[in-house]
Amino acid sequence: MKLNTLAFSRQHFQVVFIIATLSVFVFISECFLGDSFTQALVYQRQLITQGEVWRLFSGHILHTNGYHLLLNLAALFMLWALHGRFYSIKNYTVLFLLCSITTSTGIYYFDPTLRQYVGLSGVLHGVFVFGALMDIRAKDKTGYLLFLGVWLKIAHEQFYGASTDVSNLIEANVAVNAHLWGALGGLLFSFGYLYMIKSKVNH
Repeated sequence: MKLNTLAFSRQHFQVVFIIATLSVFVFISECFLGDSFTQALVYQRQLITQGEVWRLFSGHILHTNGYHLLLNLAALFMLWALHGRFYSIKNYTVLFLLCSITTSTGIYYFDPTLRQYVGLSGVLHGVFVFGALMDIRAKDKTGYLLFLGVWLKIAHEQFYGASTDVSNLIEANVAVNAHLWGALGGLLFSFGYLYMIKSKVNH
């Protein structure tokens, strides 16, 4: 990726920076202040059932350890490097929130044994799907490879599970179903986004 192709403008970068900053802030807060603050943010199924619905969103900016945080931040910025030219403050914010809610509600209703979840990986799969489809729309043939690749990865995880090396690194089981629901959220957003673009062009 050439440096001059990176999307450095405010609209392309701002929300990505805010998400990264929040993730780092809550991680540092936990390191220095203990987990009393972050425990109010973690996706916890029982507490969500009791009405603490903000956890459907806030759990995504928490991480199990430093390796987990670094892996997710690396993926966040890699996707920005690949597809940041397609981001705007508005579309990325809606994409992030929609993928957050589809990931959380998906595991809430269809994976009841998962009691607790943290991390950006589910949402990032949705962001990946969006970027691949925007590549396809821009007639970039690599978009087809990226789109096929992410779904093959998800299918492999559904049948064979996640890498044990990654699980050991982040000190937690990889929630592969979160990847599926996040990707479906990205697909849903992308279809709606492309429909709106088409409607504006036709009018």
